Amino acid sequence: MYYESIGKANTKSTVALAIKAAKEKNIETIVVASSGGDTARLFKVRDEINVICVTYVNGFSEPGKASMPQEVRDELEGSGIKVLSTTHVLSGAERGISRAFGGAYPVEIMANTLRMLGQGVKVCVEVSVMALDAGLIPYGEPVVVVGGSSKGADTAVVITPAHASNIFETKIHEIICKPSYYPKE
Repeated sequence: MYYESIGKANTKSTVALAIKAAKEKNIETIVVASSGGDTARLFKVRDEINVICVTYVNGFSEPGKASMPQEVRDELEGSGIKVLSTTHVLSGAERGISRAFGGAYPVEIMANTLRMLGQGVKVCVEVSVMALDAGLIPYGEPVVVVGGSSKGADTAVVITPAHASNIFETKIHEIICKPSYYPKE
């Protein structure tokens, strides 16, 4: 499925396509990027699927502050969704170095290369590796991953992530949906 626009308008369709793909492929885990919890909430009724919500690292928007309100985190966890806040694997400390010293660094180049397929594809690779490194998803098994290009979700991908220390072993098996980036006339 290719969407004609990016963002929130595609969220419900992306969630439905992700759940459908997981069921059809007998994939037991869905990883979803969700900064404030709205996208993750759409997976609350899915008790037959292991759902992991990966949100922004603490301090992303403001030093010392979590982007996801604690009450939303509690709500999601109360419904069986695991919530992870950790350092972004495709930026993290390297972004701090490039801000301080200028230049481009290998992980930033990797992130920008993935963005050639769309911001959502980059997000899907990133959050799947983060969830694997945190021990929240099984090693060596494909997962369905949901991400986005701005608010909401517009990308779903089947990925077998590798740990960050072996990130090039990550395999993108299938793009379920994403925005089309053809220029509008």
